[in-house]
Amino acid sequence: MTERTITLSANGQQLACKPEHRNLLEVFEHHQVEVEYQCREGYCGSCRMKLINGAVKYSEKPLAFISDGEILPCCCMPVGDIEIAF
Repeated sequence: MTERTITLSANGQQLACKPEHRNLLEVFEHHQVEVEYQCREGYCGSCRMKLINGAVKYSEKPLAFISDGEILPCCCMPVGDIEIAF
């Protein structure tokens, strides 16, 4: 995987998603961006976010309910550059 860019829409901050990151939650933690989470497995849905642009893939299908346009950063990775409502 090549490096991807995650843009936070609220302030335009751009975060580098590197090949060693296993999920978006790790990207946020690496850049000291605080995200609400509990399970880290896609069960609880507390890390739910709105995806504005781009696409993600899941390591496993999450069990928490997510609506169209929502993602769970604890268990997904960007397919390319993405923008998140955050």
